[in-house]
Amino acid sequence: MPKRVKLTWTATGHGEMVASRDRGPFQYEAYVPDLVALSQPQLPPDVGARIERAATACVQLDASPGIDDLEPVARLLLRAESVASSRIEGLRLSHRRIEEARFAPGGAKGTALSIVRNIEAMARAIELGMQPEPLSLDGVLSIHRTLMYTEGDRLIAGVLREGQSWIGGGNTPRRADFVPPPPGFVPELMEDLMAFVNRDDLPAVTQAAIAHAQFETIHPFADGNGRTGRCLIHLILRRRGLAQRVVPPVSVVLAANATKYVEGLTAFRELDLATWCGTFADALIVAGEQALELGEDIHGLKAEWLVRTGRPNKGSAARRLIDGLVGHPVVSMESARQILNVSDEAARLALSRLEKTEVLRQVTLGRRNRAWAAREVFELLDAFDASVRS
Repeated sequence: MPKRVKLTWTATGHGEMVASRDRGPFQYEAYVPDLVALSQPQLPPDVGARIERAATACVQLDASPGIDDLEPVARLLLRAESVASSRIEGLRLSHRRIEEARFAPGGAKGTALSIVRNIEAMARAIELGMQPEPLSLDGVLSIHRTLMYTEGDRLIAGVLREGQSWIGGGNTPRRADFVPPPPGFVPELMEDLMAFVNRDDLPAVTQAAIAHAQFETIHPFADGNGRTGRCLIHLILRRRGLAQRVVPPVSVVLAANATKYVEGLTAFRELDLATWCGTFADALIVAGEQALELGEDIHGLKAEWLVRTGRPNKGSAARRLIDGLVGHPVVSMESARQILNVSDEAARLALSRLEKTEVLRQVTLGRRNRAWAAREVFELLDAFDASVRS
């Protein structure tokens, strides 16, 4: 059974950042969850049905005939998922600004850099989910290291926390919304979680829901727990075969219903597994259904581009550039040449054809980076976000 550990707080090292009434000493309680490696979750039939429906939504998305060119769409959905995961943590930036930052990472700073790292961390998690070896703690540390390896966070990147953390309440845990386990419990809890993740005898959606909630309850890192924990969802879905090619953007749905998301995690900590698993399954259902619609919208946009550009021949540079724009909606002469594997002149002609028909519009990134953007792709992403929020 989970337990609460009584601890004493002192404000050593916080100095003037802590109000005098909170400098302590005072007692507070930290929550230590039960181990899950050998757990046998029992869920009511209605929740089980929602979990099965969520699994079906993932499989249908993966096999959708409306997604004719899966790799670019998969890249687009991965970006949407990563952006939404960052949004939950208060990091907000338009899809276009994020893609521009990915295109010219040398100039990315602050929020843009954090979200770009989140996209890379999500990709790392999916890569781990494709490997036949069991997931290890080192694998999770590598996801966190990818996420947090920025100028201000390198000392904590990929390192289990050594101090007490808390969620909400300011600079001390006195009025915190939740206090996770003391650092001494974290290594054992994480190894136990790895054993749970490597099981194959549970429904994959149930496993992903429990693993995510347990990870967030452990809160193993000094920062970046929410984003890393949502990466873990996709690692499990990929590992268990539900999302072999396309990421169902569940964070987009969770971000749109942040209050319900937090309530679900709280229910998990209060041993109300049914509420949390039901909430998670419902989010996954919506994510799969909305992603299917986005895939169809992208298919329609590409068909419109082909008409607008005079139906370039299959295999031509212009046609192949149209096919690649969904996954690479910002391109330069150099990147277009690399994507198409053609000469500079062929890339220039393809870019010119698409610019003249307003499939691409020229933008300037930094002082010297001349590029072209497929703005209609970003408009589809913005509409996708709005649709989920409504």
